[in-house]
Amino acid sequence: MYKNFSPDNVKLTKYLFYTGKGGVGKTSVACATAVSLADKGKKVFLVSTDPASNLQDVFETELTGQGVPIKGVPNLIVANLDPIEAAAEYMESVVGPYRGKLPESAIASMEEQLSGSCTVEIAAFNEFSRFITDETMSKEYDYIIFDTAPTGHTLRMLQLPSAWDSFIDESTHGASCLGQLSGLTAQKEMYEKAVRNLSDENMTTLILISRPETSPLEEAARASQELKEIGVENQILIINGALENFDKTDAVATAFYAKQKSAVVNIPNSIKTMDIYTLPLRAYNVSGITNIRRLFTEDDVIEIEKINELKNLPGLKKLVEDLDKTNKKVIFTMGKGGVGKTTIAAAIALGLSKLGKKVYLTTTDPAGHMSAATMGGENITVSNIDEEEELQKYRSEVIGKALANNMSKEDIDYIEEDLRSPCTQEIAVFRAFAEAVEKAEDGVVVIDTAPTGHTLLLLNSTESYHKEMERSNADIPESVLKLLPRLRNQDETEVVIVALPESTPVYEALRLEEDLKRAGINNKWWVMNASLLATDTKDAFLRARANNEEKWINKIAENTKGNYVVIPWEK
Repeated sequence: MYKNFSPDNVKLTKYLFYTGKGGVGKTSVACATAVSLADKGKKVFLVSTDPASNLQDVFETELTGQGVPIKGVPNLIVANLDPIEAAAEYMESVVGPYRGKLPESAIASMEEQLSGSCTVEIAAFNEFSRFITDETMSKEYDYIIFDTAPTGHTLRMLQLPSAWDSFIDESTHGASCLGQLSGLTAQKEMYEKAVRNLSDENMTTLILISRPETSPLEEAARASQELKEIGVENQILIINGALENFDKTDAVATAFYAKQKSAVVNIPNSIKTMDIYTLPLRAYNVSGITNIRRLFTEDDVIEIEKINELKNLPGLKKLVEDLDKTNKKVIFTMGKGGVGKTTIAAAIALGLSKLGKKVYLTTTDPAGHMSAATMGGENITVSNIDEEEELQKYRSEVIGKALANNMSKEDIDYIEEDLRSPCTQEIAVFRAFAEAVEKAEDGVVVIDTAPTGHTLLLLNSTESYHKEMERSNADIPESVLKLLPRLRNQDETEVVIVALPESTPVYEALRLEEDLKRAGINNKWWVMNASLLATDTKDAFLRARANNEEKWINKIAENTKGNYVVIPWEK
């Protein structure tokens, strides 16, 4: 349907930004682009600001934040920035001046505001702003490639005057995902230039990467629209990992192909009209210079000496029986978008109901098609939460308070943008979940999304700050305040982490686990979902892909001390 991507058939600008949700192959495609251009004699600088970056593994080279020449690829310099470290330095630059001047609870609130993913992104943007505005680098290199792009939310926040003010005492909702930018005021001019260069179509190309699957394509559409809103119009889409050659007699391979084809045919309208390219699914890992160079070729070699078979992979029954035996009352499934949280939550609810438990399943299933009848569970009550509706309700409440307090237009603009942050959505939905849990004291509550540890700590620190400053805490409902300590009660609550058996989803899920630990919430169980290794496919290509899963399943088996289950890929 679409042409295969290659740097040869695309008009590329000096600055190339790759973006897409975790696990879609951003790093692989960015590395292959860099090597391909360098092989043609172009001077190329590749930089990653992704906390989950595996650039060092891909190039099999120890990297630094300053840049390292790659052996065997003349003209290519690669840098791996550490945004987590940069975010910690940034946080201290903002909070430091207030230590000893504000109450400890206020300091804790500020620190937590600056501990989220948005702050990491701001710190990362601070780092790569140097590269996109440096005149010397611009002259020295033909191409500067970024393995990750800033979100539209971050760029819009940078353009608001109030975002640069010091700590806003009169916060109307108290739970900011981004925090203030006063620690970076000196770089404001550099930021403005970086945003100008980003939106200059003669200088910058945004390359959206997606898998041929519904969730990543929807994420690409959202990212595209967000960045268009701030002027980044020069965009192309690469659909990576399309299954092309497969055994037509193999049921799993045939269903895998059909599912991908359906997702691509039903691509979101907002990105349907842009220049779209594909890249075939590769059986090998894109690491080492040889394999990086093969990504854009017609080479479809399957390197597989044997078919690995992990015997007796634990199934969902093991998890459900443990939840029943330990008499858990509140069960959350947690993970990045697209890993199958809703499906796993429904399966857990059904399993517990068959063991005689009275189950309340609360989901954010966007289609709203889940019901006790369709699931076949006699003891299940299903409620669907509309995320958009809850978010709008929360936004209206917060903006209403801001207007009632006669806040300035600049501060209102800041709050409105802050309400577009990921944490805001988590808080809004969590409030609805808290109400659902409160209504279901007589059974087991299964919920298909948990807020991150960061969001929970935000709510906690905001509550403490409000108490000390003797303010109304009406913006945090009683149901939420009751649920926060309940989540820390291991005898009552279980958070089940859901991931896919691939590098980026596993690393992202491990960071979520650390996040929960910071909030005092320990999780016992992991679900490795959509595993090809757990299917009976005989297709050589998919078996080769399945072999790559073994490393990640074994890693989680060790990490959880055996408290994990593996769910086969389903059509």
